[in-house]
Amino acid sequence: MDNPEIPKHVAFIMDGNGRWARQRGLPRTAGHREGLKRVKEIIRGASMLGIETVTFFAFSTENWSRPKNEVNVLMRYLDGFLGKEVNELSKNNMRFVVIGRADPIPKYLQVKIKKAQEKTKDNTGLRVVLALNYGGRQEIVDAAKKFAKDVLDKKADPESLDEEGFRSYFYAADLTDPDLLIRTSFEMRISNFLLWQLSYSEFYFSHKYWPDFGVNQLKEAIKEYQKRERRFGGVDVN
Repeated sequence: MDNPEIPKHVAFIMDGNGRWARQRGLPRTAGHREGLKRVKEIIRGASMLGIETVTFFAFSTENWSRPKNEVNVLMRYLDGFLGKEVNELSKNNMRFVVIGRADPIPKYLQVKIKKAQEKTKDNTGLRVVLALNYGGRQEIVDAAKKFAKDVLDKKADPESLDEEGFRSYFYAADLTDPDLLIRTSFEMRISNFLLWQLSYSEFYFSHKYWPDFGVNQLKEAIKEYQKRERRFGGVDVN
Protein backbone atom coordinates (compact mmCIF):
# COMPACT_ATOMS: atom_id res chain seq x y z
CA MET A 1 0.00 0.00 0.00
CA ASP A 2 1.44 3.38 -1.02
CA ASN A 3 -0.10 5.20 1.95
CA PRO A 4 0.77 4.23 5.53
CA GLU A 5 -2.68 5.26 6.83
CA ILE A 6 -4.12 1.77 7.32
CA PRO A 7 -7.45 1.42 9.17
CA LYS A 8 -6.96 -0.32 12.48
CA HIS A 9 -10.41 -1.94 12.52
CA VAL A 10 -12.30 -3.05 9.41
CA ALA A 11 -15.83 -4.47 9.67
CA PHE A 12 -17.52 -6.50 6.94
CA ILE A 13 -21.15 -7.10 6.01
CA MET A 14 -20.71 -10.14 3.80
CA ASP A 15 -23.64 -9.79 1.40
CA GLY A 16 -24.47 -11.62 -1.81
CA ASN A 17 -23.62 -15.27 -1.18
CA GLY A 18 -27.07 -16.44 -2.27
CA ARG A 19 -27.19 -14.25 -5.38
CA TRP A 20 -23.68 -15.34 -6.35
CA ALA A 21 -24.82 -18.97 -6.20
CA ARG A 22 -28.10 -18.34 -8.01
CA GLN A 23 -26.31 -16.69 -10.95
CA ARG A 24 -24.35 -19.92 -11.33
CA GLY A 25 -27.32 -22.26 -10.97
CA LEU A 26 -26.06 -23.46 -7.59
CA PRO A 27 -27.83 -23.82 -4.23
CA ARG A 28 -27.49 -20.92 -1.80
CA THR A 29 -25.33 -23.08 0.46
CA ALA A 30 -22.67 -23.18 -2.28
CA GLY A 31 -22.44 -19.42 -2.01
CA HIS A 32 -21.92 -19.65 1.74
CA ARG A 33 -19.22 -22.27 1.24
CA GLU A 34 -17.37 -20.03 -1.22
CA GLY A 35 -17.92 -17.05 1.05
CA LEU A 36 -16.18 -18.86 3.90
CA LYS A 37 -13.10 -19.16 1.70
CA ARG A 38 -13.10 -15.37 1.34
CA VAL A 39 -13.27 -14.98 5.12
CA LYS A 40 -10.10 -17.03 5.44
CA GLU A 41 -8.43 -15.06 2.64
CA ILE A 42 -9.38 -11.69 4.14
CA ILE A 43 -8.06 -12.74 7.55
CA ARG A 44 -4.68 -13.60 6.06
CA GLY A 45 -4.61 -10.43 3.96
CA ALA A 46 -5.66 -8.18 6.84
CA SER A 47 -2.85 -9.56 8.99
CA MET A 48 -0.28 -8.89 6.27
CA LEU A 49 -1.60 -5.35 5.73
CA GLY A 50 -1.21 -4.47 9.40
CA ILE A 51 -4.89 -4.22 10.27
CA GLU A 52 -5.44 -4.88 13.98
CA THR A 53 -9.10 -6.04 14.05
CA VAL A 54 -11.52 -7.50 11.52
CA THR A 55 -15.18 -8.03 12.36
CA PHE A 56 -17.41 -10.21 10.18
CA PHE A 57 -21.22 -10.05 10.35
CA ALA A 58 -21.59 -13.81 10.19
CA PHE A 59 -25.17 -14.41 11.37
CA SER A 60 -27.78 -11.91 12.48
CA THR A 61 -30.60 -12.39 14.97
CA GLU A 62 -32.94 -12.15 11.97
CA ASN A 63 -31.20 -14.94 10.04
CA TRP A 64 -32.99 -17.64 12.06
CA SER A 65 -35.99 -17.01 9.79
CA ARG A 66 -34.11 -18.46 6.81
CA PRO A 67 -34.91 -21.99 5.57
CA LYS A 68 -34.00 -24.59 8.17
CA ASN A 69 -31.66 -26.45 5.83
CA GLU A 70 -29.69 -23.27 5.11
CA VAL A 71 -29.39 -22.46 8.83
CA ASN A 72 -28.21 -26.01 9.55
CA VAL A 73 -25.55 -25.75 6.84
CA LEU A 74 -24.33 -22.43 8.25
CA MET A 75 -24.07 -24.00 11.71
CA ARG A 76 -22.01 -26.86 10.22
CA TYR A 77 -19.68 -24.38 8.55
CA LEU A 78 -19.31 -22.59 11.88
CA ASP A 79 -18.52 -25.91 13.55
CA GLY A 80 -15.74 -26.52 11.04
CA PHE A 81 -14.37 -23.01 11.48
CA LEU A 82 -14.25 -23.46 15.25
CA GLY A 83 -12.06 -26.49 14.75
CA LYS A 84 -9.37 -26.28 12.09
CA GLU A 85 -9.47 -22.55 11.40
CA VAL A 86 -9.31 -21.46 15.04
CA ASN A 87 -6.27 -23.69 15.45
CA GLU A 88 -4.68 -21.81 12.55
CA LEU A 89 -5.56 -18.48 14.14
CA SER A 90 -3.95 -19.61 17.37
CA LYS A 91 -0.78 -20.74 15.59
CA ASN A 92 -0.54 -17.33 13.97
CA ASN A 93 -0.94 -15.42 17.27
CA MET A 94 -4.46 -14.24 16.36
CA ARG A 95 -7.22 -13.72 18.87
CA PHE A 96 -10.74 -15.04 18.22
CA VAL A 97 -13.78 -13.24 19.64
CA VAL A 98 -17.53 -13.78 19.20
CA ILE A 99 -20.13 -11.09 19.88
CA GLY A 100 -23.87 -11.70 20.07
CA ARG A 101 -26.42 -13.58 22.11
CA ALA A 102 -25.60 -17.19 22.97
CA ASP A 103 -29.12 -18.60 22.67
CA PRO A 104 -30.49 -20.19 20.52
CA ILE A 105 -27.10 -21.21 19.09
CA PRO A 106 -26.79 -24.99 19.64
CA LYS A 107 -25.21 -25.79 22.99
CA TYR A 108 -22.36 -27.82 21.52
CA LEU A 109 -21.36 -24.78 19.43
CA GLN A 110 -21.61 -22.50 22.46
CA VAL A 111 -19.11 -24.78 24.21
CA LYS A 112 -16.76 -24.71 21.21
CA ILE A 113 -17.01 -20.92 20.96
CA LYS A 114 -16.10 -20.54 24.61
CA LYS A 115 -13.11 -22.88 24.25
CA ALA A 116 -11.91 -21.10 21.10
CA GLN A 117 -12.02 -17.71 22.78
CA GLU A 118 -10.26 -19.05 25.85
CA LYS A 119 -7.57 -20.71 23.73
CA THR A 120 -6.67 -17.50 21.91
CA LYS A 121 -7.38 -14.84 24.56
CA ASP A 122 -3.70 -14.06 25.23
CA ASN A 123 -2.67 -13.78 21.57
CA THR A 124 -1.48 -10.34 20.51
CA GLY A 125 -1.84 -10.35 16.72
CA LEU A 126 -4.88 -9.72 14.54
CA ARG A 127 -8.18 -9.92 16.40
CA VAL A 128 -10.81 -11.82 14.43
CA VAL A 129 -14.35 -11.03 15.57
CA LEU A 130 -17.45 -12.94 14.48
CA ALA A 131 -20.77 -11.21 15.02
CA LEU A 132 -22.91 -14.31 15.54
CA ASN A 133 -26.60 -14.22 16.41
CA TYR A 134 -25.93 -10.51 16.61
CA GLY A 135 -28.12 -7.42 16.30
CA GLY A 136 -27.04 -3.86 17.03
CA ARG A 137 -30.31 -2.88 18.68
CA GLN A 138 -30.25 -6.04 20.76
CA GLU A 139 -26.72 -5.27 21.94
CA ILE A 140 -27.82 -1.83 23.16
CA VAL A 141 -30.91 -3.29 24.88
CA ASP A 142 -28.83 -6.01 26.54
CA ALA A 143 -26.31 -3.40 27.71
CA ALA A 144 -29.12 -1.28 29.16
CA LYS A 145 -30.47 -4.30 31.04
CA LYS A 146 -27.03 -5.05 32.51
CA PHE A 147 -26.61 -1.46 33.59
CA ALA A 148 -30.11 -1.35 35.12
CA LYS A 149 -29.30 -4.49 37.12
CA ASP A 150 -26.10 -2.89 38.42
CA VAL A 151 -28.10 0.18 39.46
CA LEU A 152 -30.61 -2.00 41.31
CA ASP A 153 -27.74 -3.87 42.97
CA LYS A 154 -26.17 -0.53 44.03
CA LYS A 155 -23.13 -1.22 41.84
CA ALA A 156 -23.67 1.73 39.51
CA ASP A 157 -24.88 5.31 39.74
CA PRO A 158 -27.12 6.38 36.83
CA GLU A 159 -25.95 10.01 37.16
CA SER A 160 -22.33 8.99 36.55
CA LEU A 161 -23.00 7.05 33.34
CA ASP A 162 -21.21 8.33 30.22
CA GLU A 163 -20.58 6.89 26.76
CA GLU A 164 -17.46 4.95 27.71
CA GLY A 165 -19.13 3.65 30.85
CA PHE A 166 -22.08 2.40 28.84
CA ARG A 167 -19.74 0.75 26.34
CA SER A 168 -18.41 -1.42 29.16
CA TYR A 169 -21.73 -3.28 29.12
CA PHE A 170 -21.47 -4.27 25.44
CA TYR A 171 -20.76 -7.83 24.30
CA ALA A 172 -17.06 -7.03 23.86
CA ALA A 173 -16.35 -3.91 25.88
CA ASP A 174 -12.81 -3.52 24.53
CA LEU A 175 -13.84 -3.73 20.87
CA THR A 176 -12.73 -0.50 19.22
CA ASP A 177 -14.98 1.33 16.79
CA PRO A 178 -14.46 0.31 13.15
CA ASP A 179 -12.53 2.81 11.08
CA LEU A 180 -13.97 1.31 7.91
CA LEU A 181 -17.15 -0.63 7.16
CA ILE A 182 -17.22 -2.63 3.94
CA ARG A 183 -20.47 -4.04 2.56
CA THR A 184 -20.50 -6.16 -0.57
CA SER A 185 -23.16 -6.58 -3.34
CA PHE A 186 -23.70 -2.79 -3.34
CA GLU A 187 -26.51 -2.85 -0.80
CA MET A 188 -26.27 0.53 0.93
CA ARG A 189 -27.51 -0.07 4.46
CA ILE A 190 -26.03 -1.35 7.72
CA SER A 191 -28.74 -3.89 8.60
CA ASN A 192 -28.69 -3.55 12.38
CA PHE A 193 -24.91 -4.06 12.56
CA LEU A 194 -22.74 -2.32 15.19
CA LEU A 195 -25.16 0.61 15.43
CA TRP A 196 -23.30 2.27 18.31
CA GLN A 197 -19.80 1.52 17.05
CA LEU A 198 -20.31 2.72 13.46
CA SER A 199 -21.20 6.29 14.47
CA TYR A 200 -18.09 7.81 12.85
CA SER A 201 -16.91 4.97 10.60
CA GLU A 202 -16.20 5.42 6.91
CA PHE A 203 -18.45 3.32 4.64
CA TYR A 204 -17.41 1.52 1.47
CA PHE A 205 -19.95 -0.28 -0.71
CA SER A 206 -18.55 -2.80 -3.18
CA HIS A 207 -20.35 -3.96 -6.32
CA LYS A 208 -18.80 -7.40 -5.80
CA TYR A 209 -20.73 -10.23 -4.20
CA TRP A 210 -18.93 -11.51 -1.11
CA PRO A 211 -17.60 -14.71 -2.77
CA ASP A 212 -15.84 -12.45 -5.32
CA PHE A 213 -14.39 -10.07 -2.71
CA GLY A 214 -10.76 -10.87 -2.03
CA VAL A 215 -7.58 -9.19 -0.85
CA ASN A 216 -7.27 -7.07 -3.99
CA GLN A 217 -10.74 -5.67 -3.38
CA LEU A 218 -9.83 -5.05 0.27
CA LYS A 219 -6.82 -3.05 -0.89
CA GLU A 220 -9.03 -0.97 -3.19
CA ALA A 221 -11.37 -0.24 -0.29
CA ILE A 222 -8.43 0.84 1.87
CA LYS A 223 -7.10 3.10 -0.89
CA GLU A 224 -10.50 4.79 -1.06
CA TYR A 225 -10.49 5.10 2.75
CA GLN A 226 -7.09 6.78 2.62
CA LYS A 227 -8.48 9.54 0.39
CA ARG A 228 -11.04 10.58 2.96
CA GLU A 229 -10.68 13.08 5.77
CA ARG A 230 -12.21 11.96 9.03
CA ARG A 231 -13.41 14.99 11.00
CA PHE A 232 -15.48 13.34 13.75
CA GLY A 233 -17.94 16.20 13.75
CA GLY A 234 -15.28 18.89 13.42
CA VAL A 235 -14.38 21.11 10.46
CA ASP A 236 -12.00 20.80 7.55
CA VAL A 237 -8.62 22.11 8.69
CA ASN A 238 -7.34 22.64 5.14
